[in-house]
Amino acid sequence: MTETVNESENFRFIVDSSAAEERLDVFLCDQFDSLSRSYIQKLTKEGLIQVNGSVKKCGYSLKENDVISITIPESQSPSIEAENIPLDILYEDDDLLVVNKPKGMVVHPAAGHYSGTLVNAVMYHCKDSLSGINGIMRPGIVHRIDRDTSGSLIICKNDFAHNSIAAQLKEHSAKRIYKGIVCGHLKETEGMVNAPVGRDSNDRKKMCVNPRSGLSKNAVTHYHVEEVLNGFDYASFRLETGRTHQIRVHMASLNHPLLGDTVYGSSKDSYHTNGQVLHAEVIGFIHPRTEEYMEFTAPLPEYFVKLLDKLRE
Repeated sequence: MTETVNESENFRFIVDSSAAEERLDVFLCDQFDSLSRSYIQKLTKEGLIQVNGSVKKCGYSLKENDVISITIPESQSPSIEAENIPLDILYEDDDLLVVNKPKGMVVHPAAGHYSGTLVNAVMYHCKDSLSGINGIMRPGIVHRIDRDTSGSLIICKNDFAHNSIAAQLKEHSAKRIYKGIVCGHLKETEGMVNAPVGRDSNDRKKMCVNPRSGLSKNAVTHYHVEEVLNGFDYASFRLETGRTHQIRVHMASLNHPLLGDTVYGSSKDSYHTNGQVLHAEVIGFIHPRTEEYMEFTAPLPEYFVKLLDKLRE
């Protein structure tokens, strides 16, 4: 994980060991969903991206403790408006809130999704009380889940809470349990997938199990079959790490992709799930201010429950 400091439209990243050997442009693509690789290359040519105070080529191989600074022209950052969108709040205090994100909602604004996101909703709910570490595009966002994944998500109201939760996620001390339905039947009722996950070199929108140094990061998923269904397994997943698309990629690597995952599984959505059947059920962490352990459970969405009933027939 990287430390990120935002001052207006100037961003600074301090590279840690997990990102060492990664290409500069690939690394920045991972940090900014709204910026294309070609646009990052354009910023590099204009001298708006520097490493340790000097301009580097896009293919520069990052080293631990490198300091990357990037200036994004104001015209590239659209105004993000607060929107009165109902939130399913599991918990709230002066430092943070835990929400149950619905399936189909994008977490933060990006190209093509500047409204209707979770950020738009929490900006309306929290007003000016949101952490600013991840910049104006991601106020309060300390971690995320995919658009078509539902479930529990922590929103930080100030930088103190943000730094504390971010440290717990980095140290893998936060508890994260997901529920999902996988295609077919797993050979073992419980097990662990320990396989590095990195960007797919043929499609930067996809991830893959990739052991090559610099193109992947350590990823560990523990799984347990909760129930054997008709042609599918209902399973729980405990994350040790939190890589992009980790559960989806790991299950696909076992030839048991998540039901409805048209990216890593079948291109046909036979059960009309509109994306992978995956739910972030449990989130547990040490509260930044009280230092007490807290745990919250987001109930399965209605479509998930109905699908389980159908597959039990």
